[in-house]
Amino acid sequence: MNIQSPRPRAAGASTVSQITKPSAPHLITDLDLSCEEVLSLLDLAAKLKRLPRKYAHALTGRYLALLFEKPSLRTRMTFELAMKQLGGDAVFTEFNGHGIGGREPVKDVARNLERWVHGIVARTREHRTVEELARWASIPVINALSDRYHPCQALADFFTLQEKFRDLGGLKIAFVGDGNNVAHSLMLGAARLGVDVAIATPGGYQPEADIVSAAQGLAAASGSSVRLTTDPMTAVEDAHAVYTDVWASMGQENEARQRRKVFAPFQVTEALMAAARPGALFMHCLPAHRGEEVSDAVIESAASVVFDQAENRLHVQKALLLLMLS
Repeated sequence: MNIQSPRPRAAGASTVSQITKPSAPHLITDLDLSCEEVLSLLDLAAKLKRLPRKYAHALTGRYLALLFEKPSLRTRMTFELAMKQLGGDAVFTEFNGHGIGGREPVKDVARNLERWVHGIVARTREHRTVEELARWASIPVINALSDRYHPCQALADFFTLQEKFRDLGGLKIAFVGDGNNVAHSLMLGAARLGVDVAIATPGGYQPEADIVSAAQGLAAASGSSVRLTTDPMTAVEDAHAVYTDVWASMGQENEARQRRKVFAPFQVTEALMAAARPGALFMHCLPAHRGEEVSDAVIESAASVVFDQAENRLHVQKALLLLMLS
């Protein structure tokens, strides 16, 4: 039973009343938002970025719990600032040395939090932790990163592409590196939005087969394509954007030395960027290991939009919080 008191009316309430809540109560995977809801969210993010004061009291009286099993700069800062800039507030808890369920069952954490706050943002190692929170919480749960998906990052990425190119349909993204959670979310998002995506990974580091299959099915419906290759040059051909991520994610530090050897041919260099479409953008979710997955020259080049992506995490997450908590 949730015993929260009703949110007091405040300036901005009429704006919020016009916002339609998503059909799914949580954002656990990218597919919890329909394609139409994603487009609506991107439109709202643009309004929030352009007219932030209009929504400054939209979530007055609302509170958000941030549960983080991994260190963070962008995710923590942007979610905290998003709530504060919308008139609400956030409480941060870091789980050092143990997971969210380390001291008590995850289901108990969820049922405590639903009595105090209006939403949960979880940054976890295992995806099943986010699923467990959502299973037991009567309030919205947002996946801020798990080992399987990174939906908030992908939403900010498509918002950035929309800003640069206006229309998403017909664009091509090349992702070069590890077939990780970022690659998964990019595939699923691109497939529904009519964006072609090519993923180049070393053998044995491809994205998970079930996610590839789902993305390819969605792409067939939207008229886009999802292709996998082991050749970075093939992947970037005719790409509007070249995307990469670290070769060893948090929790894979013991594999870092071996991965550097395996992934060395997959570094995004000036030569690789030159093989993409003229004027192609460089994208990275950050933090970047300069000199590993990307050369310093590329990340500092005029083609780089990595800090636009980082900024847009704030605007997209403000839109997401408005949709889910208002």
